[in-house]
Amino acid sequence: MGIPATLALALVVLPVVGLLVRSDLTRLPSLIATPSSWHALRLSLITAALSTLACVLLGVPLAVVLARARFRGVRLLRSIVLLPLVLPPVVGGLALLYLLGRKGFLGMLITTLTGEPVPFTTTAVVIAQTFVAMPFLVVSLEGALRGAGDRYEQVAATLGARPWTVFRRVTLPLLLPALGSGVVLSFARALGEFGATITFAGSLEDVTRTLPLEVYTQAEVDIDSAVALSLLLIVVAILVIAVARPRSWEGGLR
Repeated sequence: MGIPATLALALVVLPVVGLLVRSDLTRLPSLIATPSSWHALRLSLITAALSTLACVLLGVPLAVVLARARFRGVRLLRSIVLLPLVLPPVVGGLALLYLLGRKGFLGMLITTLTGEPVPFTTTAVVIAQTFVAMPFLVVSLEGALRGAGDRYEQVAATLGARPWTVFRRVTLPLLLPALGSGVVLSFARALGEFGATITFAGSLEDVTRTLPLEVYTQAEVDIDSAVALSLLLIVVAILVIAVARPRSWEGGLR
């Protein structure tokens, strides 16, 4: 097992090493500390946090339904929910654009009611990130619920507990370890989202240009800045995973 494990680790580590070798470490602070870079980082963190919150509010009920539902067609529903995992992000962005754009059937309604179009706004960034990140949360939670079974919920129901009480006092505590893991995965996926964002929200500085889009923009004019920002994004992602993910694992082992 050691040889394939080493090859797998090398496949992940060596590209990062390649960035380090290519970068000019002496210029790294000056390349990162530009107004556009900090604006992009700030926007990425804010939108990733908002999209993760949306994933929790929408994904937790969806995962419970998928894990506990017994109606016909639940397998098809699960496949549709997990579609963003295999769908190219650019295709997802196009789908959102033709749904919520000026000529989309839902976009026309929103524009008529609010007077503001959804695409090419910060809201569009959050929607795109939520679209690609929510399946990670749903997969984590549904797997945890199926593994735990529903015997505790059935016992609580037979003792007279209302459905909301069962969910709050039984189901939700069972979900907490997996919820921590799913939140971290969703946040990390939202932080690195590129394809759906640039297609649906564009790349407008201080409005929709997140850090991945800033890397892409800089790669066309200054490759050194692009490499430096890539390293910054890697560091932020590692910090998120290293700080939060082990705690969720430990919770799941207890």
